Amino acid sequence: MTATAEKDEARMARAVAAAALVRRRVAPRPWVGAVIVPADDGSPPGFVGATEGRVGPHAEVVALTAAGARARGATLYVTLEPCSHHGSTPPCADAVIDAGVARVVVAVSDPDPRVSGQGLERLRCAGVQVELGVGAAAVEEQLAPYLHHRRTGRPWVVLKLAGTADGRTAAPDGTSQWITRTDARLDAHRLRADSDAILVGAGTVRADDPALTVRLPAGERHPDDTEPLRVVLGIAPPQASVHPCVELAGRLTDVLDDLGTRGVLQLMVEGGARVAHAFHAAGLVDRYVIYVAPMLMGGDDGPALFAGSGAATLTDAWRGRFVDVRRLGDDLRFDLKGP
Repeated sequence: MTATAEKDEARMARAVAAAALVRRRVAPRPWVGAVIVPADDGSPPGFVGATEGRVGPHAEVVALTAAGARARGATLYVTLEPCSHHGSTPPCADAVIDAGVARVVVAVSDPDPRVSGQGLERLRCAGVQVELGVGAAAVEEQLAPYLHHRRTGRPWVVLKLAGTADGRTAAPDGTSQWITRTDARLDAHRLRADSDAILVGAGTVRADDPALTVRLPAGERHPDDTEPLRVVLGIAPPQASVHPCVELAGRLTDVLDDLGTRGVLQLMVEGGARVAHAFHAAGLVDRYVIYVAPMLMGGDDGPALFAGSGAATLTDAWRGRFVDVRRLGDDLRFDLKGP
């Protein structure tokens, strides 16, 4: 890798880090980060920006404002293609051109049909040097819910499961609190906080009466963070803790289409086992997050992660890949996705 390429990767990584800090405060807008490095490279940290809120300026404009006159002749690093249309804000591509930025390095193009390469083309037509693909893998991962939503109209589906090391979610008598310990449960609440909606079946509501709220330490919550939309497949009892919630029924594809129109970018499916099986069997899960406790039920009479018919033969079994494995206290978290 050349010295220039190394600098580009490092500066894009700073833009990715800036975007990560605002995710919970900007969705359903994309959480985007930007860094402007002046032509003389006189300020190595550069000028950093990130999307501001649900109606504020985009990351590029925040960084341009911070840079001021030093943006002329500078290089802009941005995680997502600058917009080229009038939405809640004017086109960022025009702001970049007007500021006199000489070079723009973009991680991924924006699949939103209102942009979709038009922002890059506008920059090139104005004489701005444009490079696409730096840090693309990291941004594809970071912006996966947004990119998926814009490409399909549906939310990115995260199926969260938790069980013992031998795959049981409760004892035969139904007791399940708590299989995983504090660190894993806290991590699951962070996953809730990153999601725009949480879905469970009506059976789980009747059995467990979950509130489906985000419970994190005060230091991890920002005043602008909002609670995810609570979604029940079926009808929740009138006095259930999940209210107020959205009650949906019908084909799962229709449910996802409905939630997509509501601006849900990431949907967290929490169960129960039949709902988990339904999403899995339909091939509608984009990422599996499985928490495993160092506990053994030691038999086959407790409920399993999925309730329903599985693969008839080994060759029919779903096989994906582990994209992340981490230890959370005494428990483990496995992240899987399709090949």
